[in-house]
Amino acid sequence: MDDAGLVERYLEHVRVEKRLAARTVELYALDLQKLSENAAKAGVELTRVQNAHVRRWVAQMNSGGRSGRGIALILSGWRGFYTWLGREGLVKSNPILDVKAPRAPKPLPKALSVDEAVQFAEFSAETADPWLEARDVAIVELLYGCGLRVGELVGLDAQASGTAKGWIDLQAGEAHVLGKGSKRRTVPVGRKAIEAVRQWLDVRAAGPHAQQAALFTGRHGARLSAQAVWQRLKQRSLQAGLATPVHPHMLRHSFASHLLQSSGDLARAVQKLLGHANIGTTQVYTRLDFQHLAKAYDAAHPRAKRK
Repeated sequence: MDDAGLVERYLEHVRVEKRLAARTVELYALDLQKLSENAAKAGVELTRVQNAHVRRWVAQMNSGGRSGRGIALILSGWRGFYTWLGREGLVKSNPILDVKAPRAPKPLPKALSVDEAVQFAEFSAETADPWLEARDVAIVELLYGCGLRVGELVGLDAQASGTAKGWIDLQAGEAHVLGKGSKRRTVPVGRKAIEAVRQWLDVRAAGPHAQQAALFTGRHGARLSAQAVWQRLKQRSLQAGLATPVHPHMLRHSFASHLLQSSGDLARAVQKLLGHANIGTTQVYTRLDFQHLAKAYDAAHPRAKRK
């Protein structure tokens, strides 16, 4: 049977025996048409296609602008076809079996411009509840001023203790956090963030839940959740007049971007501040002590430079 006949038999199989939807069968037909065209150009029958052929065709699709997801879907259709050919005894191995589509580049999270970030950080909801306002201002300053993950933020306690996942040493100007992989790190806390946290602690001390361990709590005294922080930032960014709703990781990315914009020499310092687990340790990297990082922060971060 020629190639066209094999494709038609397979499509009949998925249509009748597997009972796939008509649209799915149409997509399979288009994928197999492309496979047949590639095989014809290469001068090989479908039953003699090799792994090297498939890899070459994937590279051609990728260089031609086809997305990784699109290539993966095509490979899935081809893989099913060759699996069926194998069951029919027409091929000895599946040439698609270990072929993967190129990974799509992971997009960076959107960062605010410096002006937008400062506008957001300096926004004051004058008609808001003073308790809520003080808490939310401190949250914004810590996320943008320290580059904390939202999980690290909500894990902070009001005071250091043997059970605390994280805390802020206001006197030293340091935040001690528990990051991914249960790795602890210390990051500098800028002047604006220290002021905001002090004000929040004063307001918090006068409230009914002053003895709670968590630094940031909700109205009923429970530790604030990451979801609640997302909601508060979104609402606050709209109130501040920003066109894009702000979320915690956007502030973290803005923190890193704005420091790097101030000085390209800060790349390793920023990596240390962010606590990325996949950073290789080098001699230059290990020589960066905390005082150097704090000075770099004070010289470069927009919220540190503004008086």
